[in-house]
Amino acid sequence: MTGKLIVLTGPSGVGKGTLLKALLAKHPELYLSVSATTRSPRVGEVDGVHYYFYDCDRFEAEIAAGSLLEWAEFAGNYYGTPIVPVQAQLDLGRSIILEIELAGARQVAKIFPDALRIFILPPDLQTLEMRIRERGTDSPAAILQRLEQARVEIAAQSEFDYRIVNDDFDTALAELDRLVGSA
Repeated sequence: MTGKLIVLTGPSGVGKGTLLKALLAKHPELYLSVSATTRSPRVGEVDGVHYYFYDCDRFEAEIAAGSLLEWAEFAGNYYGTPIVPVQAQLDLGRSIILEIELAGARQVAKIFPDALRIFILPPDLQTLEMRIRERGTDSPAAILQRLEQARVEIAAQSEFDYRIVNDDFDTALAELDRLVGSA
């Protein structure tokens, strides 16, 4: 028996992580893929739990070795998904969720065309900007870059199987739960 691959995508600041945390609390049988990144850890982030924190040389070696299911460069840093843990969970029959950006989701769709692909949308760009600013983790320049990237990502929403607007958290979570439960 093979597990189901679920891809969760949406702009930075849309609430993917918050929705995912609540979903995983309801479904402990789901496996959350841990991504690798070259960005510095944020306060409270733990290597191997929140991300695998690689330096650029190691990340580029992983790319060259074909050890990443997907990868992208975003805001001056690399992000990617190590393939071995993903395939191991699928082989065990466990469903696995990847919380990744648009470029990565496109790469995964080529390798796993049957993956369930879900796009999380903000109610509008003004709300998204407010959420990003309230996090307090990005410089003004990084916020502008994230908003510009959000416009590009939102324009690609039709590439996904399902779209959920994260306006009301409980409603968005219920829809995500319904989609993942049917996977």
